[in-house]
Amino acid sequence: MRLGTLILLVWLIVGAVAAGQRDYFHSGDKNCAGLGTIALTIVAGPLNYLGLNPKVSDCDLPEPSK
Repeated sequence: MRLGTLILLVWLIVGAVAAGQRDYFHSGDKNCAGLGTIALTIVAGPLNYLGLNPKVSDCDLPEPSK
């Protein structure tokens, strides 16, 4: 169990580093698509270094009812 936790933690740290290298934390849109891209990049982790560059291009949130 501890090995799995360690692997997950390292995976997410590598993903956060990849998002930081792409300057997603300082630049980019502060909307649903921008935050989705950051989250997806962190979750994809080391796969980013194999050429996967996830992006969320369109994000439609439901409007509140009137």
